[in-house]
Amino acid sequence: MPDIVIFTDDPGWHGARLQEAFAQQGLESVFVSLTDCQLNLSDQGLPLIIPGFEAQLPIAAFVRGVPGGSLEEVVFYLDVLHGLSLLDVPVYNNGKVIERSVDKAMTSFLLQTNQLATPQTWVLRDQQQAVYRVNQELQQGFRVIVKPVFGSQGEGIRLIEKESDLIWMAPSRGIYYLQRFIDCQGSGYSDWRVFVINQKVVAAMRREGLFWLNNVARGATCRAEVLEDAMAVLALRATEALAMDYAGVDIIVDKEGHYSVIEVNSIPAWKGLQSICHIDIAQLLVADLLQRHLFYHTNTPKSVAL
Repeated sequence: MPDIVIFTDDPGWHGARLQEAFAQQGLESVFVSLTDCQLNLSDQGLPLIIPGFEAQLPIAAFVRGVPGGSLEEVVFYLDVLHGLSLLDVPVYNNGKVIERSVDKAMTSFLLQTNQLATPQTWVLRDQQQAVYRVNQELQQGFRVIVKPVFGSQGEGIRLIEKESDLIWMAPSRGIYYLQRFIDCQGSGYSDWRVFVINQKVVAAMRREGLFWLNNVARGATCRAEVLEDAMAVLALRATEALAMDYAGVDIIVDKEGHYSVIEVNSIPAWKGLQSICHIDIAQLLVADLLQRHLFYHTNTPKSVAL
């Protein structure tokens, strides 16, 4: 019987690395989609039915993906994660963290209320108010990004640069998430990805994009550069504000050299980052989960030859 469940619909490279890391600690892990789980609120069997764990719940769960869907579907997936935590099964990152961070509106709210530098942001329902807000920004010489409240890897993001672009501005399931665009320091387009595990910065990279969206999945290149102390502190504070076990914190440096947090990812990819750093990030993640949540004495994570 397996020990660990890795929740994902697309294991890919990241899933393989995690399975290898768990295997190095003598633990068997399996991939399960949250869509295949059930709540069994009867007087027979376990209260949560997870494929592969019908007789006994896993000793821990690693979340690599939460499917999209209707509000009811997403709430159900979170119910599974919350249920595991309530049954004393460590979930990494847990349901509360996923809930806060997949919702860009709440992420921005928590960053702002914790007095962390982040772009000016407005989240609203009314179309006329949204158009008015964007026009106000355009008149002041700013550009505006329109994002889905839920989403990743740059999907569904629009840049409004002039009034005629408003034709492309559409709500995401009825909600407008508007954010002032920040012009980065230097020429071209760039930002930073800072990877944090247990309130320690373990790796960082500078991403240079082909256009204003700097996702590695969309062709951005990764560069290893020295991380400034102030940027590291900002990444740690952002991770703490959302109470994350681990996070990928995206930071931009503006024309004046000021830092702003633009994203805090609770299910971050690290394939691009792994390609330019000399530590095995999957091993570090697994070691942190086992040591802090299961009190395992783990083998020392080894560096990788890149």
